[in-house]
Amino acid sequence: MDDRRAQLEEDYAAALLAALQVTASGKWGLFDHRQDRNDRKAAAPAVDELCELGETINTMREQLFMEPYDLHAEFLASRGPVAAAAPGEPKQALAWLARLKPPAA
Repeated sequence: MDDRRAQLEEDYAAALLAALQVTASGKWGLFDHRQDRNDRKAAAPAVDELCELGETINTMREQLFMEPYDLHAEFLASRGPVAAAAPGEPKQALAWLARLKPPAA
């Protein structure tokens, strides 16, 4: 089960990176900052995939007596309305990418 959990965490990270790249290119909705129906609809497949994977991972982690998956918790915490002065979703996605992507050799 631990091997499967590790594979799902790799899948989650890959799906998050792909969604962040789309958001960094100017597509809003991943972080749901504007609470816009069209943004939500456009981002729904990526958000749904991440939430399903995150829930599955957390269930496995609970069975393995592990802490919840930090990356998923951080993603969920970053969603929702923000102050007007907060960076937009594309800038936020760029910051996430810079933090999550390993430096090129």
